[in-house]
Amino acid sequence: MLTSTTTAVPAERARVAVAVAFVVNGFAFASWISRVPAARDALGLSSAELGLLLLCVAVGSTVALPLTGPVVHRIGPARGVLAGGVVTGAGLLLLALGLGSGQVVPAGAGLTLVGVGVGSWDVAMNIEGAAVEQRLGRVLMPRLHAGFSLGTVAGALLGAGAAALAFPLAAQLALTAVLAVAALTLATRSFLPAEPGAEDAHRGGSGVGRAWREPRTLLVGVLTLAFAFTEGSANDWLAVALVDGHGIAQSTAAVGFAVFVAAMTAVRLVGGTLLDRWGRVAVLRAGGLTAVLGLLLFVTAPALPFALAGALLWGAGAALGFPVGMSAAADDPARAAARVSVVSSISYTAFLAGPPLIGFVAEASGVLRALLVVLVVLAVGMLAAGATRPLRPAEAD
Repeated sequence: MLTSTTTAVPAERARVAVAVAFVVNGFAFASWISRVPAARDALGLSSAELGLLLLCVAVGSTVALPLTGPVVHRIGPARGVLAGGVVTGAGLLLLALGLGSGQVVPAGAGLTLVGVGVGSWDVAMNIEGAAVEQRLGRVLMPRLHAGFSLGTVAGALLGAGAAALAFPLAAQLALTAVLAVAALTLATRSFLPAEPGAEDAHRGGSGVGRAWREPRTLLVGVLTLAFAFTEGSANDWLAVALVDGHGIAQSTAAVGFAVFVAAMTAVRLVGGTLLDRWGRVAVLRAGGLTAVLGLLLFVTAPALPFALAGALLWGAGAALGFPVGMSAAADDPARAAARVSVVSSISYTAFLAGPPLIGFVAEASGVLRALLVVLVVLAVGMLAAGATRPLRPAEAD
């Protein structure tokens, strides 16, 4: 319970500020990912080569994530988010240079920087979001991740409009980089101030090593990995699958991706209500089954309306896995930074393995059939859903 206006006002400001960080993160990500087909054509890549290019993002994130928890523990979420945004912006500019010149190496280097920046930014904003959630005493993470989804809707619509107008992808990415850094510079000024005694906590260490040895944290990581794989596969391959598998124009494919993220957004906006009524485990398992149905419909769709319906169910089912995993990792505020860092590190393995795995399978069987790999991963994640049950007081120590 909040006991004073002086406590409530900074927390409410921080809630808005961290929501902006989530929105901008989604916008920056989707403005690129919604135009993957255009990037593939600009660089003249096959499906397998595109998978390897997309792998660069995952490599950057996977390298950064284990380090981000201790760094954010030391410098604070505000500086962590801003630093991640600056690195992401630099990566987008380098990617724009590579696409503009048709050169794979600078494009890959740019995507690696994007991965480093987005990974660091992601962990830092989730740590801040969990702190605000604890400070205000109400469920916020699904709505914050809905902010990410709203950002991806805006970024996807920007990509669709830019594709329809034949606006250069390189120029779009450069503009996105500038806007993202400017927005984060303003937003992070309103993050929560450091708690009294934070310096003593820093001297005690971040606790990341201990978190890697906790069975519950690892299982939450597996659950989050499965849903991240389900979501990330759509991010990387849904637009390509609509173009190559269903014969849809690039501009329409970008709209299809927007349908996916719009469904995620809608479910995340009501996620708090669903979780309060039925609990984490039941909601996650129902979501997993919905994603399975959506993916099967998307792959087997005989016409565009069925494919779009599949994308909608796919997005709705995948919506709550990542935010619930972050909330579960942060159940104990004293260990939130370390556990969120570990869960994020595990879940981002999905982004490391997903793009090349689906790309190589797509090379042999086509991108639509390759997406069925997601079903296996999702089944494993649903088995781990029980680990997200809230900690009892004795388990938090």
